Amino acid sequence: MDKIIEKKKGIVRAFTLKALPYWLGVVFAIVIIVLVAQSGSGVMRVDSATLTIVEVAEGEFNDYIRLSGQVQPMTTIQISPLEGGVVQEIIVEEGARVRAGERLLVLNNDNLDLQILNSEAELAEKENLLRNTLISMEQQKLSLRQEQLQLQTEVGQMKREFESLQQLYAEKLVAREEFLRAEENYNLASNRLQLVNERAYQDSLYRSVQVSQMQESLANMRLNMQMIRRRKDNLTIKAPIDGELGLLDVVLGQSIAQGTKIGQINDVGNYKIEAQVDEHYIDRVMPGLEAEFERRDEQFRAVVRKVYPEVRNGKFRADLKFVGTQPDNIRIGQTYYLNLQLGEPEEAVLVPRGAFFQTTGGRWIYVVDADGEGATRREIRISRQNPQYYEVLEGLQPGERVITSGYEKFGDSERLKF
Repeated sequence: MDKIIEKKKGIVRAFTLKALPYWLGVVFAIVIIVLVAQSGSGVMRVDSATLTIVEVAEGEFNDYIRLSGQVQPMTTIQISPLEGGVVQEIIVEEGARVRAGERLLVLNNDNLDLQILNSEAELAEKENLLRNTLISMEQQKLSLRQEQLQLQTEVGQMKREFESLQQLYAEKLVAREEFLRAEENYNLASNRLQLVNERAYQDSLYRSVQVSQMQESLANMRLNMQMIRRRKDNLTIKAPIDGELGLLDVVLGQSIAQGTKIGQINDVGNYKIEAQVDEHYIDRVMPGLEAEFERRDEQFRAVVRKVYPEVRNGKFRADLKFVGTQPDNIRIGQTYYLNLQLGEPEEAVLVPRGAFFQTTGGRWIYVVDADGEGATRREIRISRQNPQYYEVLEGLQPGERVITSGYEKFGDSERLKF
């Protein structure tokens, strides 16, 4: 009896429609394994249409950098009140041209007014006191002078009486007691006159010192009064120089403390350009370097005036001043784009700037094969750069082709296959 052989159904089922996702997964895994194997071997396949390929050239390297800067006044003077107060009147608006000494605004200070009234009252009181003291001293002086005259008369009379009795006593014509009494009276009157004269001298010195002190006190009070009045004058804020009122940050009724910055005067006779420079050039940018820029089809020149050492957010500041004429209708805050010349033009091997530099830092680059079928990684050395080109010192020859687009997707591949 013949044996019936059954067909194996497993292989047929394996290629049915239901098993299609399984086989697609297998194919995808094989592709991944191949790509990984290629990557591990340092070769990566890429589409050349997505790349930027340029030719290395030999030409003149113009050593300059492109800067942007804002116009600022060469000199700016801050406006700060010397005396605090409340804004009573705003005379000049922000942005106006002003002359030195021109009134800008007026403040009011009631406490200062009260100080002036008190000082005036105190000064008047001191002046009256000095006047009364001088009158009293003059009266005392006259009284003392009268006493001196009376004593001088008495001394003269007693002197004559003493001398007469002295002659009579010598001739034994008067008693000794009468002569001695006349002598004592004369000596007493002379001593009294001497004391009065001494007192007059001391009083004169005392009056002189007292009057001098009071006059000095009055002079100080008058000086203090002048200072208070000057403080009152300081409530009127004036322009320190000719220029433009670039800022005035006040409103009517606002209370302003002494020394508070409320505005600034810009010297519009001379301007500068404040530029921010990449810290990569901090060792090359120095005072004296020349720059050029174009405005309305006209060329202008500037020169680096000052370089600031501080670096912030990867940039440092440099100030440039205009050389020759300045642009017409120049305004503070305008932006100018300048070409700053760092050195003289020289012949060099040049590669156009590209995104590859961000990945390689200029240490290597992909060089396209002569047959155009791929590219190989090669070590190079880049020196200077300007807005258009890199200067290549080693590793490349004119006529070779290189990839200058970004390398982020290439990883560590040593070779690219197109």
